[in-house]
Amino acid sequence: MELQENEILNLQKIANEIRILIIKSLVKAGSGHSAGPLGMADIFTVLYFHILNYNPEKPDWEDRDRLVLSNGHICPVFYATLAKAGYFPIEELQTLRQINSRLQGHPHRTALPGIENTSGPLGEGLSQAIGMALVGKMDKKDYYVYCLTSDGEHQEGNTWEAVMLAPKYKLNNLIQIIDRNYIQIDGNTEDVMPLDPLLAKYESFGWHVIQINGNDMNDIIDSVNEAKKVTGKPVFILANTTPGKGVSFMENDYTWHGKPPDEKQAEQALEELEEIKEKIKSVLR
Repeated sequence: MELQENEILNLQKIANEIRILIIKSLVKAGSGHSAGPLGMADIFTVLYFHILNYNPEKPDWEDRDRLVLSNGHICPVFYATLAKAGYFPIEELQTLRQINSRLQGHPHRTALPGIENTSGPLGEGLSQAIGMALVGKMDKKDYYVYCLTSDGEHQEGNTWEAVMLAPKYKLNNLIQIIDRNYIQIDGNTEDVMPLDPLLAKYESFGWHVIQINGNDMNDIIDSVNEAKKVTGKPVFILANTTPGKGVSFMENDYTWHGKPPDEKQAEQALEELEEIKEKIKSVLR
């Protein structure tokens, strides 16, 4: 069912609030990744505030949907979203990357409620998600496993072993969403190690493929709705995103892949995000 305009605006409002929380946590930490988390805020928002079946008061609920974050370095957006969804206090975001904090630079499965997998070494998340999807099939469960991956980690061989395995077991309960932002720490992915044509590659491996604008709420929602109608094969959603989305000087600049803003840069970023917040608020009125 198509969402009303005010419902889409409310999702945009939440995504913008998550971006504000990302900037605040990164500047306090003095380290961390900026571009990817900002670019993925819309996808995390749609998943946690419209799509996923979960209960933050019962994080280990047997029938919950699972979300596997493979590229764990974008965890600032994951942490901010989990906090907004009620898994832990928002104030705790200010402990990002600090000693003894539960919010380390890569998520740890037992550190926080709502985290399904430990991630760090890239290229492992899809294999982890396949394991969860296989268990769901064997136990005759109705939950979905959503695996979020990066384009850069598709340069890892283990990823392609997993890509072969999922169609073998016809895992239509597995939905992979790739953050196709074309950046990695050394530059553009197509300069470092070309990945295209990604859609054609996945289709040739036996996946159902969909391409979307990963910063468009309607596109994200429509793609997941389509994915849930697929039978007999896993689904690959290629989400074209803008790295650094919402902050003008970060957008599409690979140098923001792995660094945080300083205080002056954070001030500018927050000013821009506050302007977006006010624009959304004025329309919602």
